[in-house]
Amino acid sequence: MAVVEAYAELARRLLAGPARLGRTRLVAVDGPSGAGKSRFAARLADALAGPLGGRPPVVHTDDLLDGWDDQVTFWPRLDEGVFAPLRVGEPGAYRRYSWVRQCFLPRPVSVPVAPVLVVEGVSAARAVVRPELTLAVFVTAPASLRLARAVARDGPEILPELRRWHDGERAHFAVDETATHADLLVDGAPTLPYDADRYYVRLR
Repeated sequence: MAVVEAYAELARRLLAGPARLGRTRLVAVDGPSGAGKSRFAARLADALAGPLGGRPPVVHTDDLLDGWDDQVTFWPRLDEGVFAPLRVGEPGAYRRYSWVRQCFLPRPVSVPVAPVLVVEGVSAARAVVRPELTLAVFVTAPASLRLARAVARDGPEILPELRRWHDGERAHFAVDETATHADLLVDGAPTLPYDADRYYVRLR
């Protein structure tokens, strides 16, 4: 059954939860491409800004991919550059991939030690990181809508790569059982009337 919930209440529950990545509460927002992960992550970060006195850092896994073929194999880059330092209370960093230049940019992006870190992207809530997550979110939406959103955002020329990507994420989610293990299942295409800036629709 779908339930409308406030981002502010989710932020309150999150901050009441334990920090499992050093002193940081790690939030993973996972789900297939085009489902609405980035939007959910941004609105949760906005809701956390007030209680924290500033917006928490948000890392998008798309920024760590070495192109289309690095769909799930990017993980060591995230773990070694960001998670490993945070485990011992030190700031992390990563280099952002430029999809236009097709290379990693030289200037590192700093990830400070903060009460909350939000990581958003396909496979962000994978099994290996579950013990360190304070909150695992899985955002879902119909495949046809997700495809339309992606094409509208990036153009029809990405369709061949996008179809391969969809095959890869379906295979990953089936093996990883990501949605089953998520703390929160979110409808990324709700039909209920609600204020999308302040609320989200929970399916489970």
